[in-house]
Amino acid sequence: MKKVVIFAFKGEPMCFIHVLLNAIDMKEKNIEVKVVLEGESTKLVPELFSEKSMFYNLFKTAWEMQIIAGICKTCAQKMGILELAKEKNFTILDDMYGHAGMASFIIQGYEVITL
Repeated sequence: MKKVVIFAFKGEPMCFIHVLLNAIDMKEKNIEVKVVLEGESTKLVPELFSEKSMFYNLFKTAWEMQIIAGICKTCAQKMGILELAKEKNFTILDDMYGHAGMASFIIQGYEVITL
């Protein structure tokens, strides 16, 4: 089975929507897919859980499909949302000097895509 992990670095809403759309599409097409929130995308966490947000339905679908692998600890802390991420039960990823590393995914056979 094909395995893909998408590292979402950008905090631009339209970019992140496409991360979610692609991940959901891959999952529906039997590709094992994970999404990691990194860099500026971590600042989007409050919107992801807001029913008034354009992200809400897509993120809820991705969350329920268990596509979201986690969030970078250092970047979440820098963006001021680490505690919220913990409250929302994100897996906190810090295996690369406090950041979410790609190596562990590569070792598990994932192809890495960055957006």
